[in-house]
Amino acid sequence: MMHLKTLAIAAMGAALFAAAPAKADERYELFDFNKVFGGNAVHGADAGVVGSTSPIPRQSVSIDTKYAPGTIVIRTSERRLYYVTGRGEAIRYGVGVGRDGFQWSGVKTVSAKKEWPGWTPPAQMLKRRPDLPRYMPGGIDNPLGARAMYLGSSLYRIHGSNEPQTIGQAVSSGCFRMTNDDVMDLYSRVRVGATVYVLR
Repeated sequence: MMHLKTLAIAAMGAALFAAAPAKADERYELFDFNKVFGGNAVHGADAGVVGSTSPIPRQSVSIDTKYAPGTIVIRTSERRLYYVTGRGEAIRYGVGVGRDGFQWSGVKTVSAKKEWPGWTPPAQMLKRRPDLPRYMPGGIDNPLGARAMYLGSSLYRIHGSNEPQTIGQAVSSGCFRMTNDDVMDLYSRVRVGATVYVLR
């Protein structure tokens, strides 16, 4: 009898918790499984990245109203990426940016999106690092991480990383790296053709 009463109380508590509305500034703090995975169970390679967290939690913030919804704004000096969700509203993510001598600015478009992309180091990188493999298939150890969004016809990408400690630092060769958790969230929102503003 006591066991049934305990279960009933627990069920009531769970229902109350589920019914409580999320605060506006907490909407993007949690990984959105339903949005990214369509309500399906997490499986395959994706199962290995769920739960990885950024040292810079994503937040819902205000942004200049000149940026249209669906736009990405990257501020390299801040080491932050903004995805514009509505006029004057954005989700802010922490990113790793290019190290000294590899930072750049300009306007690009998202030309392609790939899940668990393979990686072919560019010729310039192989000159600096001849020890690198000529090709690495997609997977948890790949430097591009769980997702990549390609910027125009350039060599640059917004991509995941298996080194969350580098988020918020200037360490890359010009690409923008995010935790796998964050890049999967961003990937689910961004459309091919989206405008990307890279600001210094």
